Amino acid sequence: MLGNHRDGRTPAYQRIQNSIRRRIESAELKTGDAVASERELAKTHKVSLMTARHALAGLEREGLVERRRGAGTFVASPKIHFNKLMSYTEHMASRGLAPRSRVLVSKIIEDEQEIAARLGMPAASRLVKIARLRLTGEEPFALETCYLAAAEFSGLVDAPLGRTSLFSLLQHEYEVDLAYSDEEIDATAADTDLAGMLGIQKGSPIMRIRQVIYSTKGKATIYVVGYYRSERHTLFIRRFR
Repeated sequence: MLGNHRDGRTPAYQRIQNSIRRRIESAELKTGDAVASERELAKTHKVSLMTARHALAGLEREGLVERRRGAGTFVASPKIHFNKLMSYTEHMASRGLAPRSRVLVSKIIEDEQEIAARLGMPAASRLVKIARLRLTGEEPFALETCYLAAAEFSGLVDAPLGRTSLFSLLQHEYEVDLAYSDEEIDATAADTDLAGMLGIQKGSPIMRIRQVIYSTKGKATIYVVGYYRSERHTLFIRRFR
């Protein structure tokens, strides 16, 4: 039965989903890898074919897997949703995955006139710079660098941003709620440093997203430059009229 609770607590289809999520989170299954078929899942988990089908359908709705007619089910590329401003932590949570980041830079900088201008600040302003490598399992898929006003957010330099959401810290520690962003999206080629960090060949195409993120008070709060492995991302865009 679809709602069978073999362990008395968790429905069988959710146990199958959790098992697949864990394998993706641990990088045992990577983007593009085949997932066990409905029949294989049904046999392994001792459930009906309908229950296995329901489990895969749920993961497909979440965007975690994709089913290709006549070929099978595969781990899907991460989707970037442009219809909602979300942190990396929220993106990963929406896919049922644990966020993993490696902090590469966390310091106060000066003499970044263009960045200061994007935040509506004087050219000589001091800025907090936080660069993080984003990972799925052990595999890097993005490099994101955030800039904020040091006069207001210098404490972020010592924050545990390898395991904590910047959006959440701003909300709970600084009482800053983020509302919307203006974004520029283009394609570029990976230089030597980027290629090394993202585990790709120099000159490989990558997607670049530049964001100015505003608070609910309309103030430019964060400037973000993100570089994303293009073969690891699918853009999901919903447009309203």
